[in-house]
Amino acid sequence: MSDGVVADRLSADEGQASVTYLLAIVLSMVVFVLMANLLMFLYARGVIRAAVDEGARAGAVANASVDECLARATDALSDLLGGTLGSGVELSCEVIGADVVATADVALSSPFAGVADWDFTAVARASNESVLLP
Repeated sequence: MSDGVVADRLSADEGQASVTYLLAIVLSMVVFVLMANLLMFLYARGVIRAAVDEGARAGAVANASVDECLARATDALSDLLGGTLGSGVELSCEVIGADVVATADVALSSPFAGVADWDFTAVARASNESVLLP
């Protein structure tokens, strides 16, 4: 082969579009997985906040106990956030002064490797009706 043919083959751009396209596909998949993880965590946060609100409201009813608060919060959580995603949630209820306080300590772990976990605490308060009634 002549030196001109070898130089033409080494500088050819054939196949470059395939590498660029593959890189774009991989990057798109990474962004998609991260967005899916974010949406999953935001859904879980909404469910957990709704569950502690529901529990606090149930515990604030006249003659209700802390156990009713915890049972209602647990039911709401298990109905809407089952499976392994809900396994990192610890619920508690207590009466503080004239309020019923429901708390969820949450550790959400991502099902995708390499994606950060999310830890937070959700708190809901409701005025205890038995304290407010004359």
